[in-house]
Amino acid sequence: MKKSKADLVQGWLEKARRDLQAALRELNNPDPLTDIICFHAQQAAEKYLNKTHILEQLILLAGRKDPDFLDLKDKVSLLTPYAVETRYPEFEEPLLDDAKEAVRVAEKVREFVLRKLPKSFG
Repeated sequence: MKKSKADLVQGWLEKARRDLQAALRELNNPDPLTDIICFHAQQAAEKYLNKTHILEQLILLAGRKDPDFLDLKDKVSLLTPYAVETRYPEFEEPLLDDAKEAVRVAEKVREFVLRKLPKSFG
């Protein structure tokens, strides 16, 4: 049976919530793994917006229908590199402050998107 659009949206919201939860859990560890935190923060924002690693593209696309989304463009640009770079040793490990900022941005994206959705998705 094909899932309804509402069920799919709920599924994406749940996956995004779990990514953000994973980032927050790791952030609270005594020796946090900053690359993992940044990756999950990026993944959460990506899932709240849709599924592509380049968050700025999603913001521009959403901004065509609702210009309010464009206010997120500069914020999410901080997260885009974490989709891939944090998974490979060639790139520098993010600092703890970077990880904290990545989580803050992901939380802002979550709050923004949930405000835009009908209350039944909140």
